[in-house]
Amino acid sequence: MSGLGHGLRFALGTLTVLPVRVTRWDRPAARAGMLCAPVAGALVGVAAGACGAAVLAADGGPLLAAVGTVAVPAALTRGLHLDGLADTADGLGSGRPADAALRVMKASDIGPFGVLALVLTVLAQVAAVAELFDRDWRTGAAGALLAAVTARVALTLTCRGGVPAARPDGLGAAVAGSVPGALAAVVCAAAAGGAAALGGCGVVPAGGPAAAARWAAAVLAGLVAGEVLLRHCRRRLGGVTGDVLGAVAETASLTTLLSLVLF
Repeated sequence: MSGLGHGLRFALGTLTVLPVRVTRWDRPAARAGMLCAPVAGALVGVAAGACGAAVLAADGGPLLAAVGTVAVPAALTRGLHLDGLADTADGLGSGRPADAALRVMKASDIGPFGVLALVLTVLAQVAAVAELFDRDWRTGAAGALLAAVTARVALTLTCRGGVPAARPDGLGAAVAGSVPGALAAVVCAAAAGGAAALGGCGVVPAGGPAAAARWAAAVLAGLVAGEVLLRHCRRRLGGVTGDVLGAVAETASLTTLLSLVLF
């Protein structure tokens, strides 16, 4: 229980703006923290979905509800994941060797690749969430929750054993390789099972076995997309950084939303 408490503190203190003080910064705490990352995602997702549903109830319309829904995770994470996405896009887009690309990512400014990645990602997120809210407020809120949780499950998977850090310092070095692969697989399976239950138990309209399969598939699609980006970053950069973690999370979240809309 003590380890779980430290893990929750680690996850909430590093992945959200909630006033939670991280009391331990060692490998066991990092392992527990990355296993608890989906809990932080669930809190963020509930807040995002509630914001969108409230806007929709106030006759704000699906588009305005989607803007509020997308803004909440950005605010609750201080834009950390979006910043990581932009930095990773700049580093990979520079076409430079690993050391030089990592220096580009560490710079405080943002380049054209980062701007393009941010604009397209946020636009796609807003468009997808607006489509979900246009169907039903429950579908929009549940979609926001599922995307936020999947993004953090992708972090757990990214931090599995065998995935090295690209730098000797920073958040990436603290959590890289900290989660046993078997536990990461359990977290992934639990997320897919939870998505199936969410889609099939009548929380959203037109539930049933087909909806359960679609919602579980959306989680798996998000995790696969995050894994594809992770593998590319390992080839180009030699491992993961805090920026790569943010980019993986945003990629998984967007892919989950797109999967819910398109399939």
